[in-house]
Amino acid sequence: MDHSVEELYGLLVPLHQARLIVPRSCVAEIIRYLPLQNRGVENPDWFRGFVDWNNLQVPVISIESLCGMSSTQPGSRTRITIFNGLSKVLDGRVFGVLTEGFPQLLRINSKVMELHEEQVWPDDGPIICQIRMINEYPLVPDLEVIETLVQEQVFNKPGSDALKLENQL
Repeated sequence: MDHSVEELYGLLVPLHQARLIVPRSCVAEIIRYLPLQNRGVENPDWFRGFVDWNNLQVPVISIESLCGMSSTQPGSRTRITIFNGLSKVLDGRVFGVLTEGFPQLLRINSKVMELHEEQVWPDDGPIICQIRMINEYPLVPDLEVIETLVQEQVFNKPGSDALKLENQL
């Protein structure tokens, strides 16, 4: 019996300059943009602050800034997409990503996508590759790298005990 999966469900997540393609299970919720809380600590440009979600302080990042792309100020279409930490790095914690609008649900199969090799991404960077899907060129994020960066920036800093997220789904 062949148990191979020929089709997956994913989300096309709109950013300001690009789109991400991620498994549907990565996204917990999309919330409206709220002003982010900064704890007065020096942070890299890609780390934007914290947002309250389900009684948790969720760290919010800009994927575009993390990738060296220019980012914009939040506007009327800006949302925060809450990602489930899928690797063991975040140990069940969540993080938010600034997005522009709502993700689009789509079915992914080998007939509609191919590797787009025009852009080369660093092996240890937050993007694995870019693919071509009909007229779209979404980025495939390396969620483990992103989760590691969030872990190091937020949860491994002094005073981060208040950020321990317990009883997380």
